[in-house]
Amino acid sequence: MKNSRNNIVGNKVQAPDKPVTSDQNKIIRLVRRATGGDFEAFGKLYGIYLDRIYRYVFYQIKDKMTAEDITEDVFIKAWKAIRSCNGKEKTFSSWLYRIAHNHVIDIFRSQQKERTIEMDAIAELSHPRLAVETELDHKELLDSMACLPPNQRQVIILKFIEDLDNCEIGQIMNKNPGAIRVLQMRALTKLREKLSSQS
Repeated sequence: MKNSRNNIVGNKVQAPDKPVTSDQNKIIRLVRRATGGDFEAFGKLYGIYLDRIYRYVFYQIKDKMTAEDITEDVFIKAWKAIRSCNGKEKTFSSWLYRIAHNHVIDIFRSQQKERTIEMDAIAELSHPRLAVETELDHKELLDSMACLPPNQRQVIILKFIEDLDNCEIGQIMNKNPGAIRVLQMRALTKLREKLSSQS
C-alpha cells in the first residue's frame, strides 16, 4: 500500500518525486539524446554542469590544476558510460556528481596529504554560494572547512555550495538521507565551534 507522502521500497522510505522544472525537462531531453549517441547534446550537458562539477571538486582538492584535470576526467568517463543513463535521465545530475565523488576519493587515497589553498582560483569560481549559517568570505569558509573530515566537508559543499537536497546528496555519497542529516549536523557543530574559538 502506498503512503500519500512517502513511497516505501523494501525497508527504505523514499520521498515523493518533486515536480519537474522546465530546466530539468531540458536536461532530461538532452540526456535522452546523449544516451542515443548525440555528442552535441552531451556537449550542452557539459556546458550546464562544467562549473558545478569543477567547483565541487575544487572545494575538496583545493588545487586549481588538479581540479581542472579531475573535472575533465569526469566528463570523459561520463561520455564513455552515458548509455548507462538510459531510462535514468532524472538522476543524471546525481550520477555525474557520483563520478566526481569517486575521482576525489581516489585522489585522497593516492595522495594522503593536504594541499595548500590557491586563493587566486577562488575568484574564478562562478556563482559561489557560500553561506553556512553565518556570512563568511571565501577564505574563512575554506579555512574553516579544512578542519572537517572529508565526508562532512563533502556534505557541506553539496548542501550549501551546490544547493542539493539530502536525497541527492545521499545518492552521490551512497548514504541514506538520515545519515546525511547526521553528517551535516556534526559538520555545522564543528564549524560553529571553530568559528567561536577564533572570535
